[in-house]
Amino acid sequence: MKPMNTIFRILTLGFAFALVACTDLSETVYSDVSEENIELNDADIERMSGAVYSELRSVYWGWNGLFDIQEESSDLIMTPLRIGVGWGDLYIAMHKHNFNPYIGHFWTIWNHCYNGIGYANKVLDQESVQQNPELKAEMQTMRALYYYILFDCFRNIALETTQNVPPGYLPEQADPKELFDFVVSELKEARENLGTEKFHGHPNKYVASMILAKMYLNHNAWFNDFSSNEYYELALSEAEFVIEEGGYSLSASYKDNFKADLNGNPEIIFAIPYDITYASGNYLVNKALIGVGARAFGYSGTPWNGSCAIPQFIDTYHENDGRFDDTWAHGQQYHYTTGEPLRTSADDQGEVNLVYTKEVHSIDNPGAYMLEGYRFIKNEIVPGNNGTYGDDVPFFRLADAMFIKAECLLRLGRNQAVAAQLITEVRQRAFADPSDATRTVADLTGGSIYDYGHREWTNKGATVYDPNALIATYEGGSDVEFGGLLDDLAWEFVGEHHRRQDLVRFRVTGKNMNVYNGKSWFCKDAETDQEKAVEKNIFPIFQDFLNSNPNLDQNPGYFN
Repeated sequence: MKPMNTIFRILTLGFAFALVACTDLSETVYSDVSEENIELNDADIERMSGAVYSELRSVYWGWNGLFDIQEESSDLIMTPLRIGVGWGDLYIAMHKHNFNPYIGHFWTIWNHCYNGIGYANKVLDQESVQQNPELKAEMQTMRALYYYILFDCFRNIALETTQNVPPGYLPEQADPKELFDFVVSELKEARENLGTEKFHGHPNKYVASMILAKMYLNHNAWFNDFSSNEYYELALSEAEFVIEEGGYSLSASYKDNFKADLNGNPEIIFAIPYDITYASGNYLVNKALIGVGARAFGYSGTPWNGSCAIPQFIDTYHENDGRFDDTWAHGQQYHYTTGEPLRTSADDQGEVNLVYTKEVHSIDNPGAYMLEGYRFIKNEIVPGNNGTYGDDVPFFRLADAMFIKAECLLRLGRNQAVAAQLITEVRQRAFADPSDATRTVADLTGGSIYDYGHREWTNKGATVYDPNALIATYEGGSDVEFGGLLDDLAWEFVGEHHRRQDLVRFRVTGKNMNVYNGKSWFCKDAETDQEKAVEKNIFPIFQDFLNSNPNLDQNPGYFN
């Protein structure tokens, strides 16, 4: 068999665009013949390998995918009940952390990650692939990436490494430590045979190191064990390898990292490629904007008016931070070509100027009015009918590696001035005045400036915020350990599948809880029970998967 290197990678991207198939880890029948009796030919391997990559698009931008699961339960973005529109429902439960086994987000991640793992296992089962070190390493790395996502979300998951299983076989959950150790060992082994070539959408040595760095960085939070700094040392080593050896550099502009086509971007370590014709799927433009708001960007579609920013987060931005305008549509909107102020019918007001307001009444009581909330526009909205549907996803970028290094240095109490310089360097492109970009050790190790607390307006009226109808608690962020760094993570990585994982990792002084569960924001209240707080660090397994496999146990704290 001829080694499949660059030619193989080009082919797999092509097949990934066209392939529409799925795999179930509990299913061992391939057509009418047992899988263990089938040896795939070169073309089969190319198609199946393409599916390993294409399934990641469904993980990320399948309905209720990774973007939603990481952002909708955080303190940055929400999808409220829109008065006169809809939404709400499961998004309210995600915002309030009222997790249950019937929320669609938990189906999407589990289903598509295990599809990707199944495809990778089928490829890795082939003897010809085992004899091709580079292809084997790519498949191992992609499989490890799927396991990393599942482990972060659910922790108690099945570890499957082959599709050659007997009839009637059903997976069993692995001990979390076993799963963690497996992913780490797989990535270490794969890295030895991965190259350094930067091929868009495919892993190299540095992608493997980024997954390792994430595994190590989050180890203590995942296992709720803060007795050792060992894993921060390991994460630091991986981040430094990427920074020093990878040959990546920060993009000149923050906005460059969210262009529709990220191929060739010097900051991108790993991207999920999309294509408007062959592999579209990023529906963010429609989920965020109001219908007429599309005209501000030359987009010819009709958006659905859903997601928006949590007002308390908006208040944290520095007034000169260029990332604010790069990320949020706010205030009066203007026609893309004529520059005329846009107008729209809104609520019971008749036709009004299309002005997005920072304030939002509530998540569900009464909900949000049509123009409430700043809208997420960080990903390039391409004029015409493209919108964001063909936008690549910047899954790992150099700024992420720099933040990991900085965080580890701060937590280790070593070379903290270097940590501050790294964060400052990332910030510099967003500020015209260098002094505004500068972050000190005291800034990063001090509390958060996020004004945490419950904030909800219960009165009705699109333009009325009755002080007597305000439900408010005031917690502030001064008790957040390394809160300044947590703030910087939000400003740099909002909407990049970061926030839930970051909030789980940062802790509240004196509460023995993390920020994710120990703080209130908008209509979400802090958890008061420490046992429940730990349980909510992971999500419940979707009920359909439990019903179909009696070997699976529901995660602690959730009903079956």
